[in-house]
Amino acid sequence: MSTPPDGLPVYRVITGPDDVGFCRRVSEAITLGYALHEGPAVTFDGDNIIVAQALLWPTQAAKNPEKAPQ
Repeated sequence: MSTPPDGLPVYRVITGPDDVGFCRRVSEAITLGYALHEGPAVTFDGDNIIVAQALLWPTQAAKNPEKAPQ
């Protein structure tokens, strides 16, 4: 598949508390065919650990091999 399903963008950032729900959302994106784009960003908001993970559709990574996920 050359484009993401259901009209999803080729670049996505998933954010949220560092919990099972966040991990499931990232896992679902990987199952669809997205690849992790570098490591996650992590911060603390005073109450919770908040995580952000960028994902890239593989055809976009192939166009920019220097930015391709490792």
